[in-house]
Amino acid sequence: MGNTTIKVALLGAGNVGSQVARMLTEDAESLQDRIGASVELIGIAVRDTSAKRHYEAAPELYTTDADALIDAADVVIELTGGIEPARTRILRALNAGKSVVSGNKALLAKHGVELAAAAAKSGAQLSYEAAVAGAIPILRPLRDSLAGDQITRVLGIMNGTTNYILDQMDTTGAQFSDALAEAQRLGYAEADPTADIEGHDAASKAAIVASLAFHSDFTIDDVHCEGITSITADDVAAAAADGYVIKLLAVCEKDGEGVNIRVNPTLVPRSHPLASVHGAFNAVFVQAENAGELMFYGPGAGGAPTASAVLGDFVSLARRLVLGGPGIPESSFAQLAATPMNDVVSRYSVGIVVEDKLGVLANIARIFAEHGVSIETMRQAKGTGDGTSASIRIVTHRATDANLRKTMAVVDALDTVRDITSVIRVEG
Repeated sequence: MGNTTIKVALLGAGNVGSQVARMLTEDAESLQDRIGASVELIGIAVRDTSAKRHYEAAPELYTTDADALIDAADVVIELTGGIEPARTRILRALNAGKSVVSGNKALLAKHGVELAAAAAKSGAQLSYEAAVAGAIPILRPLRDSLAGDQITRVLGIMNGTTNYILDQMDTTGAQFSDALAEAQRLGYAEADPTADIEGHDAASKAAIVASLAFHSDFTIDDVHCEGITSITADDVAAAAADGYVIKLLAVCEKDGEGVNIRVNPTLVPRSHPLASVHGAFNAVFVQAENAGELMFYGPGAGGAPTASAVLGDFVSLARRLVLGGPGIPESSFAQLAATPMNDVVSRYSVGIVVEDKLGVLANIARIFAEHGVSIETMRQAKGTGDGTSASIRIVTHRATDANLRKTMAVVDALDTVRDITSVIRVEG
């Protein structure tokens, strides 16, 4: 690099950005020792320079001219979120050969291939550990530590808001709406929680993880996504009775010559490590041919924890700048395709409300068998209270998603079936 000072442009001063500014300022001497060069925060691009912030840096650092800041920097840290103008700004930096650290999961899940290509062309480094699971180091282990292994599966709890809601429903018996309200009161959920509870946030992270784990280019469009809004207290209670807990899992797994990437509510056995992840914490479970089973656990959000991941990326690429080495390009040699959900094989838990008549259960069992879906257990739960209906819970053996959906369409059309209350995948 030839310079003794690394000039840093920070884009965004929200919860995470403010903590990054604090760490760059308060830990400047320590960072210099680790990097081998001094670090100068040359400016912070914001929409409103007079707004109140979690950490107040020197007033002269705040500016609305992000482009001028990028042009003057050696390294750009982008923490503004959203697609634009973040995409244009990151491309401006990368095309000029300036390394970038980003925590923008939505942008990376949609335009990560374009950004990685720009970085590779200019020799810049693009790092984004903070985009997935907050402070948990998962992306660098996938890209570096496990680069010599064959990863077969990654599954994890990648959204703290939904984990908090489901955990409250499991431990207190709360209804979904009550657990969501409490999550909002505590600041775990936004006023508009759609991205979390509909699974979109976890889906963006799944696309990023799958791309690194399987050396291929995946986007958010390759991810099958289901949220948790349909999960009821009855579903949670039924899962508990069978020895399970419901979690919103992001699953990326090798499937023949392709990779299936999905986000969906899943029944996890109480004995599985992911079942013990409580509150707003995240955890990622990795299965590899030689390393075996690995689990990464910790806070998945929050200003200081996420800022820690940002600074980890910054120190790593700053060291590379000092030594004069090029950025490490993304490895997408495999170019595996995303496989369709129709071919995914899983176990399922199905809740059905039926007429309380002779032969109804036998008829449903026959339909399952005719469509290639084998029943592992079938039990009658409590009635609905009107004396004319019954609730049943069916757990299947492994079956394809296509066969299960065909089965449920036929069952749903029966005159003796009042409602299909839930269809949830079962892990294990």
